[in-house]
Amino acid sequence: MSAAAPRRPRAGLDGAGSLRWRLLIGTLAWISLSVIVAGWGLANLFRQHITEQLRSELMLHLNQLTAAVNLGPAAQVRVSPPLSDPRFDQPLSGLYWQIDRLGPGPRAGVARSRSLWDQTLPAAPPGAENGYELTGPEGRDLYAVARLLTPAETDAPRLRLVVAADRTVLAEPMERFTHILVISLGGLAGGLVLAAIMQVVIGLRPLARLRRQLAQQPPGSSMRIEGRYPDEVQPLVDDFNRVLAVNDEIIQRARTQAGNLAHAVKTPLAILANAAAAERGPLADLVREQVGVARRQIDHHLARARAAASSGATDLRTPVREPLEGLLRAMRRLHADRQLDIALAVKPADLCFRGELHDFQEMLGNLLDNACKWARRQVRVTARRDARGRLSIHVDDDGPGIADTERERIFKRGVRVDEQQPGSGLGLDIVRDLACTYGGDVQALRSPDLGGLRVMLILPAA
Repeated sequence: MSAAAPRRPRAGLDGAGSLRWRLLIGTLAWISLSVIVAGWGLANLFRQHITEQLRSELMLHLNQLTAAVNLGPAAQVRVSPPLSDPRFDQPLSGLYWQIDRLGPGPRAGVARSRSLWDQTLPAAPPGAENGYELTGPEGRDLYAVARLLTPAETDAPRLRLVVAADRTVLAEPMERFTHILVISLGGLAGGLVLAAIMQVVIGLRPLARLRRQLAQQPPGSSMRIEGRYPDEVQPLVDDFNRVLAVNDEIIQRARTQAGNLAHAVKTPLAILANAAAAERGPLADLVREQVGVARRQIDHHLARARAAASSGATDLRTPVREPLEGLLRAMRRLHADRQLDIALAVKPADLCFRGELHDFQEMLGNLLDNACKWARRQVRVTARRDARGRLSIHVDDDGPGIADTERERIFKRGVRVDEQQPGSGLGLDIVRDLACTYGGDVQALRSPDLGGLRVMLILPAA
């Protein structure tokens, strides 16, 4: 059985190293980074906005508190009239004010809102006028603003006024905003990802079309990429076509020169053969033997060159049934003394080989001759289309068959399993070379029907 032809790697469509995945990964990474940075920036801006809004509200209460501070006898601090927000009168409402005395005999909380109940706020740090955070009643986090107040009376102590609010007034809108932001940015990211995928798929579609055109070209054909491609891909296609044209010209010239050389050698060989035939002796026998070997080699390579040249022509069409019936008639006459039962089955009847008639006869003639040499009573030939649409021909015999270890070796040049049988050992090698030239294959198996050898020949169907 011949080595299977290596599968052509997929054109960079799968795996982390493909162009598609590189574009997608790069785009998705940029989208993710952009969405994360945008989300962080928007959340930070909104936090600053609501914090500034809270600070403005607290400053309004602080201004009102400043206007309401009065000093009574013995520097007693009073707030009159009361502040307008009713939350200052509700215990632990989350909105508080407090007045600390800083003069001689400092005292915290000389006056405070009823909402503080029996608690006082900790002392404000330096720079508290711009707002600061502290821990208030029940361990809650507060945001506060403070102001130093110096009364007009010369003997009056300095006062520090503090207005604070529970930070939950910031957390609740921040939580709602974050929820809406996550949904919005998630939808935006999903839309961008979908757009990126569509862009990559549509953008790389010309390359996929180029790959399909290359894959559809039959082996050995004069390839040319047809169609119009985007401006970025068209120069590559044009260069590809130029290279293919030059390569095809070189191959055709080499085939022609090989054929010419083979034909040129045939004439001297014919002269040598004629001269040797007129003589007797060891030298003449040696010349005749070597001339025969040389002729077989020339015929073999000429067949390969002809098959290689014709395999590029996709319009060739050789019916299968008629040549096979002719070959079977020739085999029945050739082996008439053995009275072999040689049968043929072609399904469907109009099955055709995409190649030259002479090459088809060369391959099947060798296979049939080999089967008839080894068969005891029966030879069966079956031609059909396989599951992949190829032409599959089975040649079965009821002979002794060959060992598994020998089934690959019989296709090597000059190898003969049984030296007692006539032959040069070149027939099966020629069959394999011709089949491979057409993009096919040939395998030796055990015949499931007759018990001998089955040779399976795979060729392109027309």
